[in-house]
Amino acid sequence: MIETILLTTPRILTFDGDCGLTNATGFYFERDDRLFLVTSRHVMFDEPSGHFPNRIEIELHTNAANNAESTGFSMLLYRDGKSAWRQAEDSAGEVDVAVLEIDRAALPKTTSFRAFTPKHLLSQLDQVEVGSSLLVVGFPLGFHDTLNHMPVVRQAIIASSFGLRFQGKGYFLTDARTHRGTSGAPVVMRVAKPAAELGDLPWMLLGVHSARLDVGERDLEVDEALGLNCAWYADILMTLTQD
Repeated sequence: MIETILLTTPRILTFDGDCGLTNATGFYFERDDRLFLVTSRHVMFDEPSGHFPNRIEIELHTNAANNAESTGFSMLLYRDGKSAWRQAEDSAGEVDVAVLEIDRAALPKTTSFRAFTPKHLLSQLDQVEVGSSLLVVGFPLGFHDTLNHMPVVRQAIIASSFGLRFQGKGYFLTDARTHRGTSGAPVVMRVAKPAAELGDLPWMLLGVHSARLDVGERDLEVDEALGLNCAWYADILMTLTQD
């Protein structure tokens, strides 16, 4: 039996035409029968690093009875010279989260996946304590189960006061070992007694992993890296997916 949380998260490959650029992570979010792919905004466009893909490709499972069967699904990032994805800003500037709507009609009819919904978002952010156990589901350095096309998970804890905007930004901190390729990963917490409205996905979606954090003045020879990461609060998805 496959854990449903693993079916929420496809690997993302970015391209400039036919030239492959990077690996990243994304996940599915469904709202009012519309399906979106969520990832970090810098996966779609990142001026500081000169990362300017014009399309992405995700890997789809096409047989619920055999996870080894999959296909690539390509999506353009620009239409008529305008970005096809949505991004947002808040009072502190750009939010490193983006969504791209998936054309359901273009998906293979046998596509097998799970999607988070607004029911998987917290209604009250003070429900979660610092130190709570989390999982980060993704593709670190592109690593994954290449036979069954499944992501891997890292265990994490909430490392800052959940519900507060860390240093005024729209994210909280996690303590987890992460790598490049994890950008856009869902940060989730298991629900001990899930309500029926969560279906067969008994997880709360708390955030979207963005990047590792470090101290600028750290002595690279003496001090280890902090091992902390920023995860943008997942409630931004309600803004990004509204009509």
